[in-house]
Amino acid sequence: MAPLLWSRGEPGTDWGGLEIATRESSALLRLWRGFMTARYFVAAVLLVLQVITLTIGQPVHRAAIAVSIAYLVATLLGSRYARFQPPIRGMGPTWFATVGIDLATFTLLQLLQIGSINYTPLFALPVLLGAVLGTVSVGLGTTAAVTLLLLADAAWNWLQQPSDSSTRFVQAALTGTGLFVVALLAHELSRRLAREEALAVRNRSSAQMHAQVNDLVIETLTEGVLVIDSFGRVHAANPAADEILGQGLAGMALPFPLDTHPAWQPLAALAAQTFLRRAPQSHEVPVAQVQGAPREVRVRTRLTPPSERGFDSLCVMFLQDLRELEARIRTEKLAAMGRMSAAVAHEIRNPLAAITQASGLLAEDLVDPAHRKLTSMVQHNAQRLARIVDDVLDVARARQQRIEPLGDMVELDTTVRMLTEEWVRQSKRNGVLVMLATGGRDVRFDVEHLRRILVNLLDNAARYAGERDGSIQVSTLADGRDRAHLQVWSDGAPLETAVQRHLFEPFFSSESRSSGLGLFICRELCERHGATIGYERRALAANGPEGNDFFVSFAPAETRLTQ
Repeated sequence: MAPLLWSRGEPGTDWGGLEIATRESSALLRLWRGFMTARYFVAAVLLVLQVITLTIGQPVHRAAIAVSIAYLVATLLGSRYARFQPPIRGMGPTWFATVGIDLATFTLLQLLQIGSINYTPLFALPVLLGAVLGTVSVGLGTTAAVTLLLLADAAWNWLQQPSDSSTRFVQAALTGTGLFVVALLAHELSRRLAREEALAVRNRSSAQMHAQVNDLVIETLTEGVLVIDSFGRVHAANPAADEILGQGLAGMALPFPLDTHPAWQPLAALAAQTFLRRAPQSHEVPVAQVQGAPREVRVRTRLTPPSERGFDSLCVMFLQDLRELEARIRTEKLAAMGRMSAAVAHEIRNPLAAITQASGLLAEDLVDPAHRKLTSMVQHNAQRLARIVDDVLDVARARQQRIEPLGDMVELDTTVRMLTEEWVRQSKRNGVLVMLATGGRDVRFDVEHLRRILVNLLDNAARYAGERDGSIQVSTLADGRDRAHLQVWSDGAPLETAVQRHLFEPFFSSESRSSGLGLFICRELCERHGATIGYERRALAANGPEGNDFFVSFAPAETRLTQ
């Protein structure tokens, strides 16, 4: 059904200054079909009446039977072929095919009547049809035509019987007056019906649009949303609620009791408390997960206003993962740290420069090899600390884009083996399996940056991996697009979806004692060298166990990066 659009017309326009912008109105079309059915019924009754009158031997004009048959055929053809476009704006083909035929038929029957039969009440049908389905001018014009026909019939009878004429004139005048009142009222009701239909269509379209927008907003919220009734049944839930609560929430048929799972009983109790106190509630509750430790969730409830039709309020429950909230807070801290990083850099760099210079001067006067080795260690670590400071500052502040020289070409397999063995010696971790398969391929990467990336990934893997041989696997490989890859795989538990979304964001960590900068700095270092870093849950072999795989895809050797 096409919507009804109303626009303000010019002064004097029919329908009270309102025009229907579309050519279809379901209400007026239903009225049209109703009038067509009424015409069938009237035509059939007229024909049956003529036949019954003829059968019982009462005087009947033969022409009246022919007129009744012709009227029945005309109603059938008119309803089949007459094209109705609301409203009827003039006495055109549609008017003549319906109202005009009715007026002509009833007038002929009135003139051909024999005995006491009076066909005057039938004129109400064309009057109503014109007033309801036509403009005000069509309705009043049709009523005026009927009144003139009634007065003409009274005048005809007056010419035939002058002594009994006053009653017919008065009856015609009163009937015409009543028909005018009925036409005005019917037209006003028809116009109001069309106006209410247009308003209902607009409101329904607006409601559908708002419902779609609300659904989209709720689905994209990072907060979980549950809609609960006073009986503790969940009527709506968004994807974020499924990620926070788990337990197969997305697969449940709505509505379902919130206390279906024992892990959700604290939420059901909080919803019941909200209905009991008729006030918002806010609590932090642990929610057990299918895998892993319980998740701390901040729960806030709100009550919707009660409906005017007697429907009770609904409890809207908002679920927020405290870990994600803490991650956002840490991100805000990063912005604050950026504003003070320049001053801190100067404060750190100056002592580092003094330490480096002092150790260099001291080395010139030292003869003992042991002492010279100690000063060399001081210089090496001071320089390494200076590079780390530069890397952290690159994370904390935005540098102007410029061309920077990339690191030297390094053989990937040899470097990875050296760095991995160094990490194994320092961490005393056993069971690390190294598989190198790039065939001596070189990549352009700073060795110290590669060390930081590999050490960070190995530290993360060791934190969650098992103790068996091969629980941590370091491998390299090359693909057909001339790109080398580094993989650090561990058999740890799967990462939660919420953790995966923020893996490489600053200050986000599932460990309370972690700074949350490790993977973020790894990503920054990879991007500086044209490489990419990512994560996926997969098995290294076809029938092997699944694990957490962090991979680095290096840029082709000829790539130059614009910072």
